[in-house]
Amino acid sequence: MRASRPMNHGSCRLLCACLMVGLAGGATAQTPSSGGAPAGAPGSGIQKQHGDPGTRVQDDFFRHANGTWLKDTPIPADRSRIGSFETIADDTRAQLRTLIEDAAASGRDGPARRIGDLYASFMDEATLDKLGARPLATELARIDAVTEKRELLPLFARFTRIGIAGPVGIYIGQDARNTTRYVPMLTQGGLGLPDRDYYLKEDDAKFKDVRAKYQSHLARLLTLAGGQGADSDAAAILALEKELARVQWTRVENRDPVKRYNRTDVGALPAVAPQIDWPAFLAEAGLAGRTPDVIISQPSFFAGLGQLLDATPLATWKAYARARLLGAYAPFLGRDFVEERFGFAGTVLRGTPQNLPRWERGVAVVEESLGEEVGQLYVARHFPPTSKARMEQLVAHLMTAYRQSIDGLTWMGPETRREAQAKLAAFSLKIGYPRRWIDYASVAIRRDDLVGNVQRAREFDYAHDIAKLGQPIDREEWGMTPQTVNAYYSPTMNEIVFPAAILQPPFFTAAADDAVNFGGIGAVIGHEISHGFDDQGSQYDAKGNLRNWWTADDRARFAEKTRVLVEQYGRFEPVKGYPVNGRQTLGENIADNAGLAIAYKAWRLSLGGKEAPVIDGLTGEQRFYYGFAQIWRGKYREERMIEQVKAGVHSPPEFRANGTVRNQPGFHDTFGVQPGDAMYLPPEERVTIW
Repeated sequence: MRASRPMNHGSCRLLCACLMVGLAGGATAQTPSSGGAPAGAPGSGIQKQHGDPGTRVQDDFFRHANGTWLKDTPIPADRSRIGSFETIADDTRAQLRTLIEDAAASGRDGPARRIGDLYASFMDEATLDKLGARPLATELARIDAVTEKRELLPLFARFTRIGIAGPVGIYIGQDARNTTRYVPMLTQGGLGLPDRDYYLKEDDAKFKDVRAKYQSHLARLLTLAGGQGADSDAAAILALEKELARVQWTRVENRDPVKRYNRTDVGALPAVAPQIDWPAFLAEAGLAGRTPDVIISQPSFFAGLGQLLDATPLATWKAYARARLLGAYAPFLGRDFVEERFGFAGTVLRGTPQNLPRWERGVAVVEESLGEEVGQLYVARHFPPTSKARMEQLVAHLMTAYRQSIDGLTWMGPETRREAQAKLAAFSLKIGYPRRWIDYASVAIRRDDLVGNVQRAREFDYAHDIAKLGQPIDREEWGMTPQTVNAYYSPTMNEIVFPAAILQPPFFTAAADDAVNFGGIGAVIGHEISHGFDDQGSQYDAKGNLRNWWTADDRARFAEKTRVLVEQYGRFEPVKGYPVNGRQTLGENIADNAGLAIAYKAWRLSLGGKEAPVIDGLTGEQRFYYGFAQIWRGKYREERMIEQVKAGVHSPPEFRANGTVRNQPGFHDTFGVQPGDAMYLPPEERVTIW
């Protein structure tokens, strides 16, 4: 479960490394000289061959920097999207495959044996085909044994322990009002489609088609497991999930940390939803006697869930439980289950024609189950200490720029500014990999028991988190593995974290001039720092506590700036009829804009008053912004883009590039963007927050 780990606020997911041809210099496009920097000097780090010289910077910076790549690069048949993050992730997966196969061939006991045996259990497709649904017999029997509705929530608590998402999510995290302690959090859940809109937008033709195919998918899963009356059960399950969706909070409502904080004594839980057998639920969840209270994230959902328990026949709930079990574990069963699950989750929902190669899926299973054990192997072979040292220098530059920027804010008063500086000074930094690794020695792995391996690994994760209750906060823990191509900020820990795998081109190029690195990984660093001061992170103080440290006037001015940003991004429409939700993506849009602005200031500070050299015909300013544009190189299948718009917190890549640079005065100055140009935004409409 690793549930206490922070939500992924990261900015990082796409990449590739080379040079671009025919990039613009100033107001008009030009072909830079081929010589570039003198011998031995850093290169530009710009992948020029991917740019489109026929598109002016001033009309569409994203396509100017990435247009040839966008035109010439197909999305692979086994992918729903492709881009910079995916390229790094693909390279990293290939490295992990070698590490895993080497471990399997080593014959050593301990971690190598666990890793090798788990991978072998997944790759033995012939055995899985013979077994069918038999590996799930124990859990299916558990469902069959339910005779009363009061037994349902304990059943779903059991499911949570083995990684099956039911109506109630269980997480262990820091108490947002007292971050010195851990507390259980109960959250809404239970949907098989990406977002409540997929159920409730009845006039949307695409969603109507998805619902019909989802019902067929449910029926097929139940049939494969030997169920009777699968068609009627599938219809009833879809109707139940629609009612669950109706009582769920929207993604925008869930962005309010104050409304989500509802501390409730364990003894008061029956008042929230009297239909739930809370003592039995807590016992099955491993929480009985471990905590005096819980945080209820969406109280009205739990009240609605209780009413649905009363109103929905037990047979429907049991069919729903079977479908949740089968959907979650289908990837670990025989070919029929795998193909059925992918046909819906991969093709219908995301438009992906074919599944990933089995070895890639096997690597993913090992990573999910024994992540830090694989991470140790990855770091030892692929993460040089020099990369960590360079990152520490970059972060120091970004922090200096942030301190100066806060001091210079004209819209913020001195009282709030002091609190902001105190919070910035309290930031902690993690780069590369944890100082203390998780010990998986107690996880039993067998070469002939894939489903059991996955269940035991997930139960280990769950127990690992439950064991934190009553213990001091573990400030050494990581929320991502070192081989993850991403980064994050945790508001309750007040920390920024950069796993080793993201420190690769185009985010970070060791042999490149500083300008492109500040535009790439520098903007990522700035992005993560900025999450501490976005519309959500700004509600947490230097100790990570949910506390209002703003004056009323300063908060009002901040809200006005963010309102403009909501309107800007709400005008973007990547698929006709599916605009970006400016409120849902607000935190990430703030972080993109503030992160790039701070990275630019940090880069200028790093020059010490000198001018950056011209390299490959590009000025330092140009290289900085091209460095930013190329990290967002990416394209999506339409179905995947719709899912991103409905269920994601990030704007699509095009708008993370164009939507961000339009707010930057330095971008307008560097490329001579003028009124009448598509990229032009009048100074009074540009949003500068931090």
